[in-house]
Amino acid sequence: MSQLAVELKKVTKRYNEIVAVNNLDLNVRQGEIFGLLGPNGSGKSTTLKMLMGLVPPSVGFIRVLGIDVQHNAVDVKRLVGYVPESPSMYEFLTGIEYLDFIGDIYGLSSDEKQQRINEYLKALQLEGREGDMINSYSDGMKKKIALISAFIHKPKLLILDEPLNALDPRSARIVKDILSGLKDQGVTTIITTHVLEIAQALSDQIAIMYKGNLLALGNMVELQQKASLPGSGLEEIFLKLTGTEDLKAVVEALVK
Repeated sequence: MSQLAVELKKVTKRYNEIVAVNNLDLNVRQGEIFGLLGPNGSGKSTTLKMLMGLVPPSVGFIRVLGIDVQHNAVDVKRLVGYVPESPSMYEFLTGIEYLDFIGDIYGLSSDEKQQRINEYLKALQLEGREGDMINSYSDGMKKKIALISAFIHKPKLLILDEPLNALDPRSARIVKDILSGLKDQGVTTIITTHVLEIAQALSDQIAIMYKGNLLALGNMVELQQKASLPGSGLEEIFLKLTGTEDLKAVVEALVK
């Protein structure tokens, strides 16, 4: 059995009367790409923030790379690359200044840092723009800088919340290929996305959340069995399990 990269046991997160995540049990194996899916408000982003130690669970236990997150969040952050859905950066810095700063935070040597930055800038077509202020970048360029920041220290675990949003097709393909290559090196990735074709193509295991609860977990064959939809794609499975498969009436009402 593969070593677990992430363990959540009976995890609940409440915001006053709102239950964002409810009694969640979840294991992510080392070296797999794990898709965490669900409609808006299902608890995905809250779950990722708890994994990073950014918000504490109300109840339950979380271990990341063998570390108790509640007591050693800084140790977790050293080993993880994280891209939130809407990354916040120091936009008064240039792209190269920001990446240089991130490399220093992770303790990279000057040569190693510069080599990795240059490789990623070239791959994601940011060469020639690295000296511009981040506040002048498009949303796609900002997302590229955020991704480089997550990759630069060669983390053992990547936590990526909608990482392909705003990316052009070429850059999105490169990022997907990077994730596949890192998987071959034993790196674990947890990814959320609303583009279900991407989740289906990349993920070894998929969890579907709805209103804070875990609806289904497994590979594509297991999810097809769960939804009683043999041979179907992830979109059909997702819509059925979340109770939104009958969209015909909605569409007809909108086009009247």
